[in-house]
Amino acid sequence: MPLHTPEYEQFLELLKQQRLDTGVSQVELSKRLGQTQQYVSRCEVGERRLDLIEFYQWCEALGVDAIAFFEDLRRVLKKHRSFHAK
Repeated sequence: MPLHTPEYEQFLELLKQQRLDTGVSQVELSKRLGQTQQYVSRCEVGERRLDLIEFYQWCEALGVDAIAFFEDLRRVLKKHRSFHAK
């Protein structure tokens, strides 16, 4: 499976936006996750793909509800699909 599908790009954009909206830097998030800043950066730009458990830990570290995030992602993906279907 390719690392950069349009849907995954939307996921990454929303994930980064959540971090920015909570006012958390990459450095702070990396500390909360027990990872390096490079790990956070590589995840956000798509050089490293997050699995479901890592995604959940990311949400917990930001204080973001994972279910609400998925609902937002679903809306974004539906909008993105309908835009490209025209």
